[in-house]
This record gives sequence, structure tokens and C-alpha cells, in this order.
Amino acid sequence: MTYVVETTNLTKIFGSKVIAVNNMDLAVEEGTIYGFLGPNGSGKTTVIRLLLGLIMPTAGSIKVFGENMNMNSAHLRKRIGYLPTNPMLSKRMTPITYLDFVGRLFSQTKDQRVSRLSKLIRSVGLLPSASREVKGFSTGMVTRLGLAASLMNDPDLLLLDEPTSGLDPAGRKSTLDLIEELDKEKTIFVSSHILSDVDRICTHVGIINEGKLIYSGSIKEMKKHIQGNVLRLELDGDMNTFCDRLASIGGMAAFERRGSFTVEISFVSEISTLKAIQDVLGLIVECNLDLISMNSSTSRIEDAFLKLLEEEESRGFARAV
Repeated sequence: MTYVVETTNLTKIFGSKVIAVNNMDLAVEEGTIYGFLGPNGSGKTTVIRLLLGLIMPTAGSIKVFGENMNMNSAHLRKRIGYLPTNPMLSKRMTPITYLDFVGRLFSQTKDQRVSRLSKLIRSVGLLPSASREVKGFSTGMVTRLGLAASLMNDPDLLLLDEPTSGLDPAGRKSTLDLIEELDKEKTIFVSSHILSDVDRICTHVGIINEGKLIYSGSIKEMKKHIQGNVLRLELDGDMNTFCDRLASIGGMAAFERRGSFTVEISFVSEISTLKAIQDVLGLIVECNLDLISMNSSTSRIEDAFLKLLEEEESRGFARAV
């Protein structure tokens, strides 16, 4: 297994008190889209700056492409594309002149610059505005131009810090579509607090809270922190017999009786859910119960994210006492 990014005991303390990153072991596999989730102020941007070698860690190590990253690692940064939150671009430049400028920074020839910027301007949907000055651009257009600039060097690793921040729904969709297309050829590290964006495009996810990495793994495994699909039944009748027989139905992970007339059932997987629901409904009829209401919900990344945060807060409270 090849890791494009690997940190060991990574720690960053600002001043003498603010622990921005706390003993983080992070590993990003080659060819994945890795979502880096966390609330605002949790340390996401600090981690990206550390990965770029723009700031140095207080303790621990950072490896990118298998080599130690530091402020002198220009040869590694040449292989990285970076999109900051709310990129600051020269207002007097156009997409053409700005991307040409970025290409010059990477010592590209004129032919290389022209070929690359022409392709990228089309890819990010800025061809109609290619000769307009940036000062008249919307937030979404600036973000798309920033994304194009991060790709001018055709990087092996792309670091995106809140790439959909401030975008309208159409702008978010087009940006996410482009990131999905890039997945075929690059390793992408996406920092975000927008859970639905990460759920849509990412294969793996890391969750950071107060500088600590509290989860790292596949999205699929993360969702297992909540048990499959959940069915909530409100019934009227002899609940004792129903609950006694409920345990024999296959495809269920667990069930819990809530009060006198309500039961919640968790299923092992989406595949087993339909058959299990049919069996449950059949059992309701057999037990002569009246079905008052039935509601279902599927496993969502929001649920798993919140549960992981709650678990970490509980552990923190336990350590404190």
C-alpha cells in the first residue's frame, strides 16, 4: 500500500497554550479522494499548511511522496496543487493572464502554458469570461479560477481547503463534478465542514475535532457507526409477544423497545432490509397488532459524524474526571 501523505505524532502548538494539532497519525492512500471533516476551528487549515511545509510542526513528522516535508522541500511542492479557502487573486488579471503567470512560476514553456491553461479554462467553465478581469467575478468564478490555478502544474496531489465554501448550489455542483473527474488520475485531499459534499465525492474520510484525529478510514466503515437502516414502529396491542418473536427474524442487527407501544429496529445492511421489513409486517399481523405509524431512515454520513463527535466528547469527559 502506497501512502502519498503520512504523518506520525504530528503536533502543532501556537504560542504556549493553543494546541491546533494534537498527536495526529494520518495516512492518505494513493489514488483516493480523502475528505478531511471537522467543525470550523478544528484545525483543518493548520494541517494543510503543515502538509505544504508552510509552517513547521512542534513535534512529529510529515512525509509526502515518501519524503520528509519541510520549508525547504520545494521539489515536493512542485508536485502539489493547492486551493486555499477564498483564494485571493489579482483583480486586474484575467483568467488567461493569471494562469499564464502561474505557469511561469513552474517554469513551463509558452507552448506548455497555452496548452494547459486552454484546457483548464474550459474544464472549470470560464471560457466565456477568459478575457474578463477578475474584479468582476462572483465568488464561484473566483473559486473555479483558483481550482484551475491549482492544476496548472498537473499535480500528483491536490490539497483543497473548503473548495465549495460560499458557492451557490449550481457552483457547488460544478466544482464537485470537476473534483470527481480528477479522481481518475490524482490523489485529492479535501478539507470541508459540508458533510454532504464529502459523502458525495470522497472514498475515505478523516474526522478532526479540537486538533485530534478521531476517525480515519473508508466512508463505508464510518457509516457502520450507526446500524444500517432504522425502522421505527408505533403499535397497539400485546407488545410482549411481538418483541419475544422479533428476535428470530433474520437480517436485523438489533431492536429496542421504547415505551409501551414503540419499537426501533436496526438492520444489518440495505440488502437485507426489504425482506426483513416484510417479515416484521407479517409478524405484526400474526400478533394481531394494529400498526399506528411506521417511519424509516437510512444511514447518513451526518449521523455517523455526529455520533463520532459525541463519542470523542464522552471520552474527553471521562479522562477529565
